[in-house]
Amino acid sequence: MRIRPELASIRKAQEFLAKHFAVTRLIGAPSLSDLAGKRVHLKLEVELPTGSFKVRGALWALATRLKKGCLEEVIASSTGNHGAAVAYAAKLLGVKARIFLPAGCNPVKRGRIAALGAQIVESGGADLAAAFESASEYAARPGVYFLNDATDADLPAGPGTIGCEILEQLPDVDAIVVPMGDTALIRGIAAAAKQLAPRVKIVGVQAERAPAYYKSWKEDRVVGTETCDTIADGLATRTPDAANVRDVKSLVDDVVLVGEEQMLRAIEILLVEEHVLAEPAGAASMAALLANGAEFGANVVLVVSGANISRDVLRRAVGAA
Repeated sequence: MRIRPELASIRKAQEFLAKHFAVTRLIGAPSLSDLAGKRVHLKLEVELPTGSFKVRGALWALATRLKKGCLEEVIASSTGNHGAAVAYAAKLLGVKARIFLPAGCNPVKRGRIAALGAQIVESGGADLAAAFESASEYAARPGVYFLNDATDADLPAGPGTIGCEILEQLPDVDAIVVPMGDTALIRGIAAAAKQLAPRVKIVGVQAERAPAYYKSWKEDRVVGTETCDTIADGLATRTPDAANVRDVKSLVDDVVLVGEEQMLRAIEILLVEEHVLAEPAGAASMAALLANGAEFGANVVLVVSGANISRDVLRRAVGAA
């Protein structure tokens, strides 16, 4: 089976993105290493513009699309981080942006999008379904590009650059633990890792209250859920894409679930012990390590995917133990 994105595409994305921001740091985590009894490293995607890994894929995908011709507008549906990434990419590349958000989304993420000058449209309930439908309808207009991070063919090469960076920074890594929402992050990282170092184990992490891709991975078929009510809005997916399920099944070695309290504890430990701020989705990899639900090997990288945490959740985490 051909692995997508192909390594050549990931390398092109890596060369392009290097013009816009530096490689994110991979740091040792002494307290986590002592706690887990293995060597733990943190890949700090929180250092990127907009505070999350999403800018890698959005910027690469939009730049690739613009090579095919001019656009009137780029749009996205998002719980926040992808929307901010698209807004950032659009501003950088000189394109108008419109972001469709669920009602009552994370105010920190909404604020980032607004500050970047994108038009915001709030649609429907608390999850992404209604916002996605509204964006899909709007995308029928001429000159509009719907940059959907779940299905865009070019986008995963962006996060795939994370896999290349990790293997350059820590060649003897045994496992990479990756938060798993719409799966672009894990599909990109896994594609890079499996082409460069097939021995490396890829472990995905989903929230117990949003387990659609976990169930789909386990059963090797699309399994949706009625709700995805989790504090980890970056993991809140309930309608898996069939092609993504196939890719995840072929590329990902294990998928584990973490609970709400486990993510809150992970946020608190990362902040207090390692001085790293992470949102619930960003701390999910840490929560998986603490839960010990998978065999990680001796040399582990935890992808800290985002830092855009709401004040309410941060207060809950600091009070959690």
